[in-house]
Amino acid sequence: MEADLEMETVRVATMEQLAEALSVRRRVFVEEQGVPAELEWDEYDASPSACRHFLVRDGDVAVAAGRWRDYGQGLAKFQRIAVLPSHRGRSVGRLLMQAMEEDARGQGCLGVVLDAQLAAEPFYRKLGYAAKTGETFWDAGIPHVRMGKIWT
Repeated sequence: MEADLEMETVRVATMEQLAEALSVRRRVFVEEQGVPAELEWDEYDASPSACRHFLVRDGDVAVAAGRWRDYGQGLAKFQRIAVLPSHRGRSVGRLLMQAMEEDARGQGCLGVVLDAQLAAEPFYRKLGYAAKTGETFWDAGIPHVRMGKIWT
């Protein structure tokens, strides 16, 4: 199913927008997945300029969020990709990832690295990401795999 026409992707520029993005992450990671709040928030959440935060809205409602930061060597590090359960399977995650990739490319990045929850690995594979190693690791009590994508 494709994302609805009223979906809007926003690069976070205000504290109010950042609060919307953090609310999505709180609902998905802290409430749904049980990630301890102290592990979810970090220095990159202090302000809209601490890294590049993104938000997807369905009308007036924030339904997805993510962020990226410079990872060095021409790479962006995508983090904290979250879609509310009510909007999964509706291409909202794809919409968010496309906006973040466009932004990273526009900032001169040559590719992306991300740490995917194992349950989300098939989603990222569909978007052209590949596992960097076959090894899984635990982050906040959830198994992850390092993935990446280089643009040609």
